[in-house]
Amino acid sequence: MKVHFIGIGGISMSGLANICLNLDYIVSGSDSQENFFTKELANKGATIHIGQSAQNIKPDIDLVIYTAAIHPDNPEWMEAKKQNLKMLSRSEFLGLVMKKYENSIAISGTHGKTTTTSMLSVLYSYSDYDPTILVGGNLKEINGNFRIGNSEHFITEACEYFDSFLDLYPKFGIILNIEADHLDYFDSLDVIIQSFRKFSQNVSSNGYTIANGDDQNVRTALKDLPNCILFGYDKNNDAVIVDNSFDKNGNGHFSIQLDSDILGPFSIKVPGKHNIMNATAAILTAYKDDIPLEKIQHGIFSYHGVDRRFQYKGNYGDVLVYDDYAHHPSEIKATLSAAKFLNPNRLVAIFQPHTYTRTKSLLEEFATSFYDADIVIITDIYASRETDTGLVSSQDLVNRLKAHGKDAIHLNDITELQNYLDPILQKNDIIFTIGAGDVYKLGEQLLLKNMK
Repeated sequence: MKVHFIGIGGISMSGLANICLNLDYIVSGSDSQENFFTKELANKGATIHIGQSAQNIKPDIDLVIYTAAIHPDNPEWMEAKKQNLKMLSRSEFLGLVMKKYENSIAISGTHGKTTTTSMLSVLYSYSDYDPTILVGGNLKEINGNFRIGNSEHFITEACEYFDSFLDLYPKFGIILNIEADHLDYFDSLDVIIQSFRKFSQNVSSNGYTIANGDDQNVRTALKDLPNCILFGYDKNNDAVIVDNSFDKNGNGHFSIQLDSDILGPFSIKVPGKHNIMNATAAILTAYKDDIPLEKIQHGIFSYHGVDRRFQYKGNYGDVLVYDDYAHHPSEIKATLSAAKFLNPNRLVAIFQPHTYTRTKSLLEEFATSFYDADIVIITDIYASRETDTGLVSSQDLVNRLKAHGKDAIHLNDITELQNYLDPILQKNDIIFTIGAGDVYKLGEQLLLKNMK
């Protein structure tokens, strides 16, 4: 079978392409630029085109798979339509792949999907359940963003953007939280809540929706639906986090009360209250999937983190440099709150806003999300799939931050950044690069300059 991927260099698309190669499909694909994933796929035998052209669409292709970022004016899309080739979106194809697995797990939510997917991936792998995995980050334990297993277990992220997760019909559906996001697609928070309700309705009747009951939006989405297990700190949940504490690094220790049973104790090696919530979702899913408790305890303790999630990058003189993928106000708050466990002298946040739509619609929320940062640097907005219409700028966010009493400035390139930081940095300060774009490169460039 010949399969062509339009946008093959994306983290999810590249994982699906690897699954196709493992099935001995003939794989080709295109992307706007070369990256680690395209090089890896080419080395495995895939035909990779840098740049997208109608010439890349051959008449003998059996299936064309495209990402949500591909629009009908794309030359390969148009040519595939012209040739009347079979076409599926990434999520439609993922849904078909999932149907081959009896025990599939789909992790959804505005935040925490990659971390929780990674926790489950490590837990199932260390418990010898041999899962197939698709994760939206580089997970060291599986040497990348995918794993091909030989069991009925399949673990994947489930993104709500464009209602993509409604193409999935898992045995276990996790909902970590629901907030306003992707407002370039969704008309309102109410529409988002209804979309998550539909996702839960897709969950198999012999499975469960494992969901954050501390989140009122989640409770609204799941009202009166069957087979839902609500978890959190609130005592009105089905599963209640109890006996929780943190060590000096902010790593959590806790148990879970489920009905009359106490599960645990559990320990995790990633900091923050939000990661106890992520771990609880993973633990409850594994427990309801009949994984023995001692294996769950060992598996969740074996998780050490995933790239770009509270990731230590190195030292810039006497200053620690970390990176995090947070790009929504709630994520930023959680990351900076967890960073306080590191006991910094001062916390320096370098934030790259992600998309103009998100920045404009959540401007005030972003302006109040840096409470735990002492110094805030805002870079240019990362456009991603959008174009700048002039409706919002990084300086707008800086102005709102200053209005809330924050020490904030707009800088962008590495020279500006270094010239600003070098005179003011103090021993034991901590720098966090934050955002879903390429802001991590600024931290890496600082570290490279430190080595010279």
